[in-house]
Amino acid sequence: MDGTPHIATRPLIDAFGRRISYLRLSVTDRCDLRCRYCMKARPDFLPKSEVLTLEELEQVASAFIARGVTKIRVTGGEPLVRRDVMTLVERLGTRIGAGLDELCLTTNATRLAEFAPRLAAAGVKRINVSLDTLNADTYRTLTRGGDLARTLDGIATARAAGLKIKINAVALKDTNAASLPGLIEWAHGEGHDVTLIEVMPMGEVEANRFDQFLPLDAVRRDLETRWTLTSLPDVTGGPARYVRVGETGGRLGFITPLTGNFCAGCNRVRVTCAGELHACLGRDGSLDLKAALRTGGPDALDRLLDEAMAAKPEAHDFRIGRGGSSGASRDMARTGG
Repeated sequence: MDGTPHIATRPLIDAFGRRISYLRLSVTDRCDLRCRYCMKARPDFLPKSEVLTLEELEQVASAFIARGVTKIRVTGGEPLVRRDVMTLVERLGTRIGAGLDELCLTTNATRLAEFAPRLAAAGVKRINVSLDTLNADTYRTLTRGGDLARTLDGIATARAAGLKIKINAVALKDTNAASLPGLIEWAHGEGHDVTLIEVMPMGEVEANRFDQFLPLDAVRRDLETRWTLTSLPDVTGGPARYVRVGETGGRLGFITPLTGNFCAGCNRVRVTCAGELHACLGRDGSLDLKAALRTGGPDALDRLLDEAMAAKPEAHDFRIGRGGSSGASRDMARTGG
């Protein structure tokens, strides 16, 4: 690549006029944690034969870049548990400035102490870290055995490597609601942004979604009794809406799939590690990029991207209530972050 600015000749534009510029690319459905809102205690992981090779994942990414995707986020499961995943990250890093503006990663930080320097060297500048509590016992219970100290060590290593970190916390009623202010204060004190996320009804997780659900409008009202929150116009490519916390000086985001639909500005699609293209996080239905790639090559893959744009719905179907929930039947780890 010569660094010449890339211009997509056929940008990805859906039936509602939304331009797709952001790909969330899963490299594995496996994870070294078992978060209770994300997966079952004994999840059914895909056979390795069904998972795209690293070379195929790069081909998929290249197809999207050719059609105008400028931001790729590598996800999982936990992406850093995939063998040789840094080979893919480093290859995609060579595309920065040659079609790709930004390469990011979402991680639980358990392996960041090992990989953070290589991520930074590959061109990754920002990462999202999933961290829902600073209480070691709650963390261990919520993740079914996770070690908070290891996660915090990974975050510290990433910060030392120069990576910009955003903490993502899923708000959970009766689990971490009371401790969210402390998590926000700690993160802002470390120089990290924070985004709070409403639990999403995806897959079977051996828990009642309604019992887990904590609406973020209620969380915001509680925070406003403590702090001064000033709305910001900031846009980072995702669905979060941001405020500045006057007392900490930090930035706080809210992702509200249930209490505040954000679909009108959707600019993203997801590809699973098995090559399933999901045009919408909150609806079932996918297109098989793996079959297209293996039987028809790049041309077949390109045609399928057009089909995805025609099929992308106007909005997700997330609903949650005492009588039941609706959303996607696949779990979040399978979908890809």
